[in-house]
Amino acid sequence: MIAASDVPLILAFDTATRSCSVALTRGGPIDGEVLVSLSLAVEITHSRRLLDSIDLLLREAGVNIDAVAAVAFGLGPGSFTGLRIGMATAKGLCHGAGKPLVGIPSLDAIGCGVESDELICVVLDARKQEVYSGFYRRGQDGRVTRCGDYAVGPPETVARAISGSVVMAGDGVAAYAPIWRKLLGGRMREAGARYRYPSAAMIGMLAAAPLVAGDVLDLDLATPLYVRSSDAELSLVQPAGAVLPATTAARKTK
Repeated sequence: MIAASDVPLILAFDTATRSCSVALTRGGPIDGEVLVSLSLAVEITHSRRLLDSIDLLLREAGVNIDAVAAVAFGLGPGSFTGLRIGMATAKGLCHGAGKPLVGIPSLDAIGCGVESDELICVVLDARKQEVYSGFYRRGQDGRVTRCGDYAVGPPETVARAISGSVVMAGDGVAAYAPIWRKLLGGRMREAGARYRYPSAAMIGMLAAAPLVAGDVLDLDLATPLYVRSSDAELSLVQPAGAVLPATTAARKTK
């Protein structure tokens, strides 16, 4: 048996939504533990509270950044501003302390924590009458894994792709409640408030396996998982059928 002190300690956080979540974890989703966690869902920008939350978390745990084996970050999708703040903070911590960085999709940080044998659908409000979505199922080993690709689109499209019973999670459930009720009716069950936002604790535990396997991000090349183009990028898109100028196309493929 591996002693708890030999299991890597991971500092994890997520800034993909209005909730700023930070946690200190050891081990994976099945046998891991959460040493301390903190979530703030208030109207304060992540840039004003993330580092303070991390400092508070480490003080409460009685450790400093040197005791942490790695930093795990919620890659998104979600708020572009929030993701950029989170990525910049994660890279800064890793560069400064010489720690590896593990990226975990924010949708996974919700879906992999839901306890259900039914299909799990996670939807985060993407604004503009759209949601970021991901589907998950629990395997025979008890682990929940994603089935299919991440997507962004109208909630109606997500609902029509569901043929049986489903457990819905994420802040997109409340944001588009009338649509889910109309198209899914009694086939839908809500996971509850606990699964409204990505959990830093789950991000930390999901990061344990890739960390041990050496599947870490390149600090110079890592970018968030946006799924959808930003407004600035969309403004460069020409009318249907038009061809992007060569210089613009080159910038977008970098």
